[in-house]
Amino acid sequence: MTALPSAPVEKVIVTYKSKTAEAGSNAAAKSDAAAKGAATGEHLAFERRLAGGAALVDLGDSATKQDVAEVMDAFRADPQVASVEPDIRAYAMAVTPNDTDYAKQWDLFEATGGMNVPTAWDKTTGSGVTVAVIDTGYATHTDLATNVVSGYDFISDSADARDGNGRDANAKDEGDWNATDNECGLGSKASNSSWHGTHVAGTIGAVTNNTKGIAGIAYNAKIQPVRVLGKCGGSSADIADAITWASGGTVPGVAANATPAKVINLSLGGASSTCPSVYQNAINGAVSRGTTVVVAAGNSNANASGFTPANCANVINVASTSREGNRSFYSNYGANVDVAAPGGETRRATDTPGTITTPQNGIYSTLNSGATTQSAENYAPYQGTSMAAPHIAGLAALLKSAKTSLTPAEIESAIKSNARPLPGTCTGGCGTGIADATKTVNAVTTTTPPTGTVFTNATDVTISDNTTVSSTISVTGRTGNAPAALKVGVDIKHTWRGDLVIDLVAPDGTVRNLKASSGSDSADNVVTTYTVDASSEVANGAWKLQVRDVASGDTGYIDSWNLTF
Repeated sequence: MTALPSAPVEKVIVTYKSKTAEAGSNAAAKSDAAAKGAATGEHLAFERRLAGGAALVDLGDSATKQDVAEVMDAFRADPQVASVEPDIRAYAMAVTPNDTDYAKQWDLFEATGGMNVPTAWDKTTGSGVTVAVIDTGYATHTDLATNVVSGYDFISDSADARDGNGRDANAKDEGDWNATDNECGLGSKASNSSWHGTHVAGTIGAVTNNTKGIAGIAYNAKIQPVRVLGKCGGSSADIADAITWASGGTVPGVAANATPAKVINLSLGGASSTCPSVYQNAINGAVSRGTTVVVAAGNSNANASGFTPANCANVINVASTSREGNRSFYSNYGANVDVAAPGGETRRATDTPGTITTPQNGIYSTLNSGATTQSAENYAPYQGTSMAAPHIAGLAALLKSAKTSLTPAEIESAIKSNARPLPGTCTGGCGTGIADATKTVNAVTTTTPPTGTVFTNATDVTISDNTTVSSTISVTGRTGNAPAALKVGVDIKHTWRGDLVIDLVAPDGTVRNLKASSGSDSADNVVTTYTVDASSEVANGAWKLQVRDVASGDTGYIDSWNLTF
């Protein structure tokens, strides 16, 4: 879809301040919802506690925009409330499919628009990594079955779930069809079931070398279907809980995930000028547990900053490119797009919306032939940033399998720094370019021994909260100036490394920043090598690594660092 329907808000998400009774007591939260209902003339009901501790409050399906505004104003006016936000809808971001075969999986291997996947398989195929596909669920398919592990259905509304019981341990896709126009909000259209999650899953992990169907990018990884999209999309409350559960976090009333995912794919989104805190908190929690979160930029040919979770921090935000290597006509763009990947075009921009005129240029993957409920398995091409995102999720799985120590931040950095420029055009911003699977895998698996002389200081230096410390290396025996590509190897042990500002101080006092602080970088440790142009500095002398901790609550130490001349 390109235009998102205007769906009514039926629930709000209330976060109470940490020391209030409502923050820890469901009974207190229920009482407060009733009191707010009495004050506003609305019937409010506390529904449940979310994984992040917020309360989900139901307004009922007859609430108007004015009713919602009055209720939210009432909560905002309460000094016990930290925040309140609407439980907004998200939708599958794909376009109607057709069919082709593996030989037409141009997105994997073509030099112009493809992602250079096949030669990456020489080093890694995704073994040992689980990828959670948070989407419409799973439609049984023999080209996926042996790679699928148990997931969960997080759709809490039984009518939307179409399984009669809301949340359960069965991630079966029950279909997301709409019988009539405007059924799911003003602007929504009648449509058949998309089997969207199964299509996304095939791109990531379809069984390969089995003489049928297609090849998945990380074909030895496991796919975990997590169902959040049903009739009329899915709610941010359910999606946030799904992110938490999939990454190994705790969700009230839901059994622990026996096979937590190290990669999450979110080929979904909704309109929002900011990232809802319920999303951001769940994403931050997932990343802190070592899970890389990949999201679709959106299909509205607009700035991705107006869509969520594309505008959330701590994610890899993916735009879509065409077979010709241009930004796909529908793809969102902007400064917060991290990278691009093939998403295809099953029609040209000028063709009638809803038609399929160039199926050979779409992304071919696993599907189901049922118009509403599941029928026979099949394959078909789709277009969308929903199809681009699983290319990056598959690549993230390849990287994590090849080097298990990689953090989400390191995976994102590797993908972005090894992308290639679009051979076509991208107005508005497509990140660092089209991801290159082979180049990225090679970059994280190839160790290049340092050349020249290495000077090291391995004496530990404690980094306390809100302090600045330094460690000195005395360089001797060199002639002339330092290199234009001076290598600065850093090994700092510190929880929540976003607290740290790291500088290199030359012998004459010149400061070169290596790393800025970041409130969203919750990963542990800084273990990396920076390249600095120090050609204006005399080589010999006392060089300092200066580390400043700008926040409270996390500490650590400089383990060691080195300079390679």
